[in-house]
Amino acid sequence: QVQLLESGGGLVQAGGSLTLSCAGSGTIFRFHVMGWYRQPPGKERELVAVITWGGTTTLSDSVKGRFTISRDNAKNTVSLQMNSLKPEDTAVYYCNSRPPRGNEYWGQGTQVTVSS
Repeated sequence: QVQLLESGGGLVQAGGSLTLSCAGSGTIFRFHVMGWYRQPPGKERELVAVITWGGTTTLSDSVKGRFTISRDNAKNTVSLQMNSLKPEDTAVYYCNSRPPRGNEYWGQGTQVTVSS
């Protein structure tokens, strides 16, 4: 069974940092496009960052210069390093995996709360 498990969320003050991790299991994610999405309270889910199997990254404008996405295919993990956090970064963060063929996968989410 394919699973994605997020970890690393928590409460942090504005200006602080957190690192989120997504651990995949049940398949090889080498050629999957991996990404992080988030859903702020009362808002729709939005893209945060994406990284391809070749290491090409895309970040949303709101997090450019502050967040970094990376992956370790040997460990089946994807990380999101979040620096200079702002209250508007408060959201449930979800790990996403999209294979070349077939359905995409989602994790259960991890809460990130940034206080002012």
